[in-house]
Amino acid sequence: MFRMILELSAHSYFYEMKQPELSKAVVDKMMAQDWFSQWLGIEVMKTEPGSCELRMVIRHEMLNGFSIAHGGITYSLADSALAFASNGHGRMAVSVETSISHTEPLREGDIITAYAEEVSLSNKIGIYHIKVLNQKNETVALFKGTVYRTGKDWFPESGS
Repeated sequence: MFRMILELSAHSYFYEMKQPELSKAVVDKMMAQDWFSQWLGIEVMKTEPGSCELRMVIRHEMLNGFSIAHGGITYSLADSALAFASNGHGRMAVSVETSISHTEPLREGDIITAYAEEVSLSNKIGIYHIKVLNQKNETVALFKGTVYRTGKDWFPESGS
């Protein structure tokens, strides 16, 4: 019995130690084919299962007729954060519902960072909150996303 507990503990420890590596591998694989996130200039600062941190700079071609960032730019950064955080567990997930509130305007040269946090996770549904801050650490947008977790793994050969 003691041996079985040790084996289970060792397996759990090994599983937990592999999760950040799995998350990074998933995000790297996603980002390699995500031409839009690449065009935005998104930089992955941190990724873990259920969370991530992304950063980008507002460029001239991202401005609207008011000379502020088009709302779709902030939305897109937050949406990428949702995708990377929710897929970081190793199972493919797709968004089913999202919403955003823009709280401050953004101008050319602003640096924005999205912080995704898992709020709820079940076998089929995940709920995430993403906060977007500017370089002054001011909240510029709040995003909520719900994902459907498919039964497909990103790396089926490894069991993840």
